[in-house]
Amino acid sequence: MSRIGYARVSTTGQDTATQVDRLKAEGCDIVRQEKASGASREGRTELDTILAFLRPGDELVVVRLDRLGRSTRDVLNLVHELDTKGAFLTVLEPHVTTKGQTGRIVLNVLGMVAEMELGFIKERQKAGIEKAKAEGVYKGRPVSLSHDRIKSLHARGVGATEIAKTVGCSRAAVYKVLRAPVAA
Repeated sequence: MSRIGYARVSTTGQDTATQVDRLKAEGCDIVRQEKASGASREGRTELDTILAFLRPGDELVVVRLDRLGRSTRDVLNLVHELDTKGAFLTVLEPHVTTKGQTGRIVLNVLGMVAEMELGFIKERQKAGIEKAKAEGVYKGRPVSLSHDRIKSLHARGVGATEIAKTVGCSRAAVYKVLRAPVAA
């Protein structure tokens, strides 16, 4: 029986060190970590590796439920996957385990709360953006390509593929710049 820790952060600007330290302090023999969105299982290769090697009696440990997933359905699917392997899940904050029925019920409720929290975050973000737009503060994502350079290269007869290579973007981005209306 192994205790396997899983640490995850969503963005490259975040760090898994605090989670890893906590998981090691809890006695995890192995700790896998990754930087990937928790919105779905896609692209979470470390979690996939853990699931592939779990054996009966093994325990997957996460610091918080949202580190495992943001969707109640995804979390429940993961718990089901663990069940089929004879393994179980332990969440440290708040302490919940799927070893017994009570833990499963609490886990369902926590999963729904995590999903609801994500919805609230998205609503607040959308409201903040709308307010900023109304105040003239929000201008959207800053332009990362030199439109003048793309147009200049195009005017000299350089093709879209070569322009894309030169400025470091996709051909679609080149075409988008070339199709954009001229600012007055």
